[in-house]
Amino acid sequence: MKEIARGAEAVIYRDADSVRKERPKKNYRHPVMDEKIRKLRTRHEARIIGRAAKAGIPVPKIFGCDECEGLIVMEHLKGKKLRDVLAGDKRSLELAEEVGESVARLHKEGIIHGDLTTSNMILHRGKVFFIDFGLGFHSDRVEDKAVDLHLLKRALESRHWRFWEKLFEAILKGYFAGGGQKQVVKQMETIGARGRYRHDKRSKKKERQKD
Repeated sequence: MKEIARGAEAVIYRDADSVRKERPKKNYRHPVMDEKIRKLRTRHEARIIGRAAKAGIPVPKIFGCDECEGLIVMEHLKGKKLRDVLAGDKRSLELAEEVGESVARLHKEGIIHGDLTTSNMILHRGKVFFIDFGLGFHSDRVEDKAVDLHLLKRALESRHWRFWEKLFEAILKGYFAGGGQKQVVKQMETIGARGRYRHDKRSKKKERQKD
């Protein structure tokens, strides 16, 4: 199998039909604690993906899960990451709406993705699939759902800066169409305002230090 990605927690391998996500042992942790953490995170991620699939949300199929080895074997989704597809055209706006609907459905199921970016979405057979639920968790809190949306907005601003506003407007349209709550979006705006306030305070502090 070919290694295609390596992060702080997991290594991803791929062959023609499947993807293997392995959580290797961490020598800096106590062996008993390390085994417990790897088992828990592997089991948790597999359950979240399974729950999303049952709700009809496009996610890769799970072929197998070995908690003791920290391993999940999943379907290989052949396609491009959404980050490499989105532009300012009509098709991109339609895809953005689709993303918004799926996020709303995740939230209705109490699933927080935790790392909502267009790098964690794959256009496979004409549909947008969500991948990498390693930071995902279950929650019905408005704040957690709002943070999920805020992360997606920030990712769009960074990666698709020329047309992020049009894309995010389409995402919100899809989010409401999929049953997303207005209070979640309102809280997302509050979170954004907090961030701008902290940024302004830091900027003013630096200016005073220069003077």
